[in-house]
Amino acid sequence: MLEFKLPSLGAEMEEGTVLEWRIRPGDRVKKGDVVAVVDTSKAAIDVEIWQEGTVLDLLVGVGDKVPVGTVLALLREVDETPEHAEQARRARAARDVRPGDGDAAAAAAAASSPPKHAAVPAGTDAGAAARGAARGRRAVSPIARKRAGELGVEVEALRGTGPGGAITLRDVEAATRKAVPEADRAGEMRRAIAAAMARSKREIPHYYLAADVCLAAAARWLADRNAERPVAERVLMAVPLLKAVALALNKYPELNGHFRDGRFVPGDGIHLGVAVSLRQGGLIAPALRHADRDGIDELMRRLTDLVARARSLSLRSSEMADATVTVTNLGDQGVEVVHGVIYPPQVALVGFGKVAQRPWAEDGAIVARPVVTASLAADHRASDGHRGALFLGEVNRLLQSPADLDRSGG
Repeated sequence: MLEFKLPSLGAEMEEGTVLEWRIRPGDRVKKGDVVAVVDTSKAAIDVEIWQEGTVLDLLVGVGDKVPVGTVLALLREVDETPEHAEQARRARAARDVRPGDGDAAAAAAAASSPPKHAAVPAGTDAGAAARGAARGRRAVSPIARKRAGELGVEVEALRGTGPGGAITLRDVEAATRKAVPEADRAGEMRRAIAAAMARSKREIPHYYLAADVCLAAAARWLADRNAERPVAERVLMAVPLLKAVALALNKYPELNGHFRDGRFVPGDGIHLGVAVSLRQGGLIAPALRHADRDGIDELMRRLTDLVARARSLSLRSSEMADATVTVTNLGDQGVEVVHGVIYPPQVALVGFGKVAQRPWAEDGAIVARPVVTASLAADHRASDGHRGALFLGEVNRLLQSPADLDRSGG
């Protein structure tokens, strides 16, 4: 029997609220399936499962707030017999009965009883849409109507985003969040970020490096690529910077991963966490998975999509939890140098300031060239200043040979 637990969707996350179940007992699930929607201090996140099996029980109900690591559901393994899984489920339920809560018979009854919280069928919203349309009225999923009643939300005034325009639980929760003063939401997020950053400075022995990088070659190369393209298909300078970081990390893997249980754990790929400022305030850093494998055009498309979904708060749990290093670009804010704070449990943060025309020595002459300052904040437990300096040097080298950025590093 497998346990599906609430994952940590960021260093500052301590608990989450289940907004919606996308599965029910008896459903088969596979790796990557979205099985639930969970509200964090930052956003409502589609939570994926990374196990394969058949759902036995849902242990947490819609609207319940639980700590990270709480078992949300039980699954029968692929090769496990139903009888063995049921025995394991009963044994687990019996262990969970505390002394004084009842005798063995009560434990057995608890183990054999249906789950406390009824699951929301995966097709509920679609069914609600069809039934509502047939009756000529607004389609509202049963769980959305129930939650709206609890929160005092008028469902008929909402715009449905479900199948056929059905009003879903997420629509109700979104309306509730809008009703909360924006300052309160931003304040909650700011407190969560502050807690994570305080933990970072307290636990991580940071070291800092910075280097100026001439972008003349990259700027010419990018201008040539964009010259014949419509505006919507042009590539921004942020993308070559991201790709240079991703390729450089292949040579310096000690900067790409997590520090857990007293040791460095290398990342299973180059997953760049991209810092995105939210309109309501605060920051979020979802991951561009395997950023080293994409060409420049594909990376631009993926970056545009990721930023748009981050700002509309429609991200997946893997995008929130998988980042192996964070990249922040504050150049559009006029900042020249970024002295970052590492996002735990990551071990490095790369920053870029604004691209500006600066004096540059070239062939014995002083000329004006576009220059950016690249910075590195790194964890001394995983790397040292020598390796960090070599990493920044590799980022610089790649940006002087921009045609190399279209290659894969995988």
